[in-house]
Amino acid sequence: QVQLVESGGGLVQPGGSLRLSCAASGSIYSINAMGWYRQAPGKQRELVARITSNGSTNYADSVRGRFTISRDNAKNTVYLQMNSLKPEDTAVYYCNRFQRGYNYWGQGTQVTVSS
Repeated sequence: QVQLVESGGGLVQPGGSLRLSCAASGSIYSINAMGWYRQAPGKQRELVARITSNGSTNYADSVRGRFTISRDNAKNTVYLQMNSLKPEDTAVYYCNRFQRGYNYWGQGTQVTVSS
């Protein structure tokens, strides 16, 4: 089993920034991918950004150029730096880890962008 603990959500004004963190613990394997998904009320969960253990990244078109995903493999931690936030970024953000054919999820952290 893998446990994921997220932190860093909150309320921010449009144009502001937030940084999310997600630390993994438990049965950790070196070959994996970690990422962030989000789910807004009434919408399906969607991929925001993803990074593999060798550093390859991909982003949703809606966040490319504003969000940056990174990871510290020594700490088994993934980060999401979110800049130029918009009201449409408001959602619950979930950390995800994929390893050995299994998906693991964090409990979610609320991000609200509002004036």
